[in-house]
Amino acid sequence: MTPTPEPTAGGPLAGVRVVELGGIGPGPFAGMILADLGAEVIRVDRPAEHGSPSRHPILHRSRRSMTADLKDPRGIAVVRKLIDGADALIEGFRPGVTERLGLGPGPCLEGNPRLVYGRMTGWGQDGPLAQAPGHDINYIAVAGALAQVGPADGDPVVPLNLFGDMGGGGLLLALGISAALYSARVTGRGQVVDAAMTDGTAIQLALLQGLLRTGRWTEGRGSNLFDGAAPFYRTYRCADGRHLAVGCVEPQFYAATLRVLGLTDDPLFAEQHDRGAWQGMAARLAEVFATRPRDAWAADFDGTQTCVTPVLDWTEAARHPHNASRGTYRSTPDGFPEPGTAPRFLGTPSAEPRPAGPTGSDTDEVLTEFGIGAEELAGLRAAGVVG
Repeated sequence: MTPTPEPTAGGPLAGVRVVELGGIGPGPFAGMILADLGAEVIRVDRPAEHGSPSRHPILHRSRRSMTADLKDPRGIAVVRKLIDGADALIEGFRPGVTERLGLGPGPCLEGNPRLVYGRMTGWGQDGPLAQAPGHDINYIAVAGALAQVGPADGDPVVPLNLFGDMGGGGLLLALGISAALYSARVTGRGQVVDAAMTDGTAIQLALLQGLLRTGRWTEGRGSNLFDGAAPFYRTYRCADGRHLAVGCVEPQFYAATLRVLGLTDDPLFAEQHDRGAWQGMAARLAEVFATRPRDAWAADFDGTQTCVTPVLDWTEAARHPHNASRGTYRSTPDGFPEPGTAPRFLGTPSAEPRPAGPTGSDTDEVLTEFGIGAEELAGLRAAGVVG
């Protein structure tokens, strides 16, 4: 039997160095994920922000921060030194911006052939909309996801910024960079990772589009199994105005839910998948759930194998016994919950996330490590090239 190796602290990406050119939303999310998994991530922001508290204290956690003026050739030269010594780069500008700055893939890969050059955009590096502005809502709209979210008789509902920015953007970029890092270690050659939120949103629709192709889904809001139409897969308001999430799709969970509610013998619920009865079933369930407070129902459903759970706000979620036991959320010094690291690695466990320091607080330390002496650093600071 092969012995189990001893866990190695620091995370599975320990030893990987990433340079993150300051951006918003999905780029920093990818940087956070890589840093949480052990990579050394150095974030580069503008000198005008030097010394200010991080505007995104969770997204910017677990990495060092420096400032450099990317509009000054001397600032570009400083950042090139960092990139030449890095394994990966994250940039989230519009296509062509880093090329105009002299930090495009061409010169960066020429100076560092093993570099993984990660690019985060909404529309991608090419296509008719590549230069168009946009936000999460626009990307998921054009990718076909937004039209599917919301009630049948209402307007599309914005699902926070999870489909585009986070799932289809930052997560996709982190996965792409990780895959390209593996390739670089095998082949010795880096490459460009073109992560577009439209692409990432579309790929998340694979299951539903497969159901559509096989006739088990109809295009349109509020008419399918997972979009709120099914009475056994939706939320219900309770007597105190709070909600329960009901997800009893499988027949055994459906039957168990009816037992808890005392509806086992109600003929309205005899055929779970009778779509003609769904509206009446949902109305009856809404009446029942509205008779008691959420937590009273949650106590009745606890341990019953029904797939019925309370809908928790962020404070409640952080305190939930399951999340607390796994450390899904962690407490911060200011008393606000923040997500822990995910996924978990038993052989290379990640360290606890570190709070984000003031913007640019590590400038001197980082530049000294990359060979910039005290006199040169003082000159760069006097010229406003670094903060």
